[in-house]
Amino acid sequence: MFRLAIRMLLGDRAKYAGLIFGITFTSFLVTFALSYFSGFMTWGFALISEHPYADVWIMDPSVASVEQTINMPDAALYRVRSVEGVRAAVPMTLGTTDIHFPNGSFQSYQIVGMDDASLAGVPATKNKAATVLLRTPDAVLVSAGGTDGKLKTPSRRRDQWPYGRAHLDVPSRELQAGDTLQINDRRALVVDNVQALPRYPARPLLYTTVANASRFLPSERHRLTFVLATATPGTAPRELARRIEARTGLRARTAADFKTDTVYWFLRNSEDVGDVATMLFLAMIVGFGVTGVMLYIFTNENLKQYAVLGAMGATSKQLVHMLFAQAGLCALLGTGLGLGLCSAAGKAFGALHYPFRMMWFTPIFGMAMVTLVSLAAALLSVRPVLKLSPAVVFAGR
Repeated sequence: MFRLAIRMLLGDRAKYAGLIFGITFTSFLVTFALSYFSGFMTWGFALISEHPYADVWIMDPSVASVEQTINMPDAALYRVRSVEGVRAAVPMTLGTTDIHFPNGSFQSYQIVGMDDASLAGVPATKNKAATVLLRTPDAVLVSAGGTDGKLKTPSRRRDQWPYGRAHLDVPSRELQAGDTLQINDRRALVVDNVQALPRYPARPLLYTTVANASRFLPSERHRLTFVLATATPGTAPRELARRIEARTGLRARTAADFKTDTVYWFLRNSEDVGDVATMLFLAMIVGFGVTGVMLYIFTNENLKQYAVLGAMGATSKQLVHMLFAQAGLCALLGTGLGLGLCSAAGKAFGALHYPFRMMWFTPIFGMAMVTLVSLAAALLSVRPVLKLSPAVVFAGR
């Protein structure tokens, strides 16, 4: 019976292609939307990924992600260093401020202040001397941070630091070593343009030392945003995090746990979560519309064949099994094609530096949604088969 069902399905090439297309579209769009969203979430905790040496991140108890932070007293650094099992602990300062460009324009940047002594977490630079120069007063590294056109400075010298009106519509180029910026009436010297990990939400980045960041950022009582601790050999990061919390009263999370916290924070607070859910819902609706209609038409046009099988002794249960076998074959092939197209699209988007990350659960979720769509389409088509009477054959209809 199953072989007969498959032969019936393959006999009508046009409708068979329509069924495969509908399921492939559903599989592709659901998997691609989730992979794209996973890529955005990976960009969301890029700051944590840039500091692989940090086993434990320590922060104010109210902080739940790298996106929304508040500073702590400077004494927190020394309290963390005094905890047993801490091999090293370095400070980090985060802040956002407007930066004025040489032509008079301005742009909001996130400033990342790193430990003056170790410069831990400095992005890779093309110029090896740039890392050493970063310790000099007012030295900074700049990065696009996933943005486009936010690092433009005038190409011509006469358009730089003009008197009178700003020179906005002038030829421009990317910032490079030797360029100057103005941050809160202070001069900042660019020592290199680096390729840091892109951010979500995208924002231009400025890396410097904690000392320089304290001069650039608006006056504030506390400057310490995070303390990044490294565990001694033999000390588990989660055990160290529990010790730090017990001794200091601060919040301490391992790097992996802090990434998870950041993802959950985005899921609760980001509007893009609703957009992805809407996309998934529309993909399922379209997929069900195409698959359901095509399978219903195919079943309706083959009612005479089903009636003949019923007249020959096939039970309703066997006919229903045939219908589900046809839907299952289409679901299997469509899912495979959709996942293959999604993987190929992911490689193409990755080459263009778009966020795309196919996690282990994205193909599983895509398969589950395809199964749901195929099951609903089969249930829609099974009704005329169950109501079918063998007398239809002899009635000439």
